[in-house]
Amino acid sequence: MATPLSQQTIELVKQSVPALAAHGSDITKRMYIRLFEDEHIKSLFNHANQGEGGSQVHALAAAILAYAENIENLGVLAPVVERIAHKHIGYHILPEHYPYVANALLAAIKDVLGDGATPALLEAWAEAYWFLADILKEREANIRTSIESQGGGWNGWREFRISEKVRESDVVTSFILRPVDGGRVLRHRPGQYLTFRLTLADGQKVKRNYSISCGPNNELYRISVKREEKGQGGSLYLHDSAKIGTILEVTPPAGDFYLPEEPQRSVVLLSGGVGLTPMVSMLEAITKEYPELDTHFVHGALNSSTHAMDRHVRSLAMAHGHVAVQTFYSEPGQEDAIGLSHDHDGYITIDWLKENTPFNAADFYLCGPKPFLRALVGGLSGAGISADRIHYEFFGPSDELIAA
Repeated sequence: MATPLSQQTIELVKQSVPALAAHGSDITKRMYIRLFEDEHIKSLFNHANQGEGGSQVHALAAAILAYAENIENLGVLAPVVERIAHKHIGYHILPEHYPYVANALLAAIKDVLGDGATPALLEAWAEAYWFLADILKEREANIRTSIESQGGGWNGWREFRISEKVRESDVVTSFILRPVDGGRVLRHRPGQYLTFRLTLADGQKVKRNYSISCGPNNELYRISVKREEKGQGGSLYLHDSAKIGTILEVTPPAGDFYLPEEPQRSVVLLSGGVGLTPMVSMLEAITKEYPELDTHFVHGALNSSTHAMDRHVRSLAMAHGHVAVQTFYSEPGQEDAIGLSHDHDGYITIDWLKENTPFNAADFYLCGPKPFLRALVGGLSGAGISADRIHYEFFGPSDELIAA
């Protein structure tokens, strides 16, 4: 149980808000430099968003600032705490790793603020850090206990073998994963992701998150991955090097974005590009478990060459009977035609959603690239949809308020 913060610490942290607003990214950049001097700690992180100008630097700076601004009303940060806790489960961050972050953060504050980082301020931030760390460690312990108590659950890294590779489009391939030990797998919540520790051809080890694209079951997982030509190796390794029989290291399903066990309203699943993967997982679950649930699957892609899993989605919809599927192509190819390859040219818009979905009576689930989320999450919010009916997932740090 976290020890309550002293009043002096609360006041000093509040007083540091202007300095954090002005120098937050410099502090977090310096923190990561110090943190990554330890190779073991460096290996725990996903470095796709790190480095000079990396978005994780700005995301962490924004999170620290939000913590300082809400130090007397931490309830508003509960969703952020939940998301961080699930990320730590995925990356297998353990209690013994927290002191390294504490030391690096406090040293970075002193480096950047200089004389402004008084002993009293550093002591206050040490207390504030460990207060939040204790909350996170307790939540992470509860999640791990829950995972291990369920059939097929495990802790840490487990080996899975690729049993099938399925080409879904010119850029997306699905990978069927079965545990090497032959045991059951944890029934994930539809929408969650897996975290992988991959060894690239040059020997470099990287960690990557990929959404599970199949419905919950006890036998296998499926991930559907877009080949990112300009990526930092994860998707290129899976597409170009990994073969049937390749063994991958995986932590248990994690993530706070998922379909609830008992949906209370109609569901609108909105996706852009490879963001359809958690939506397909949700759709498979709906098909099996919620035969009467009114569902709208709305997807945007460039064209038929990049559009993945369309035939599978439409077969699920037909089997269910209460699922409407609509697809948008922003750049239709020469062979693409409305009514054959897709339903609409252009982009998904709020006006279209108002006219073609139960707009004021549904929960909206969204996944896709940042421009997609900015347009639709912000648009839904601006159109009066309450925050508790807008659920979204993206990978990479949230260095900007999507709904702002």
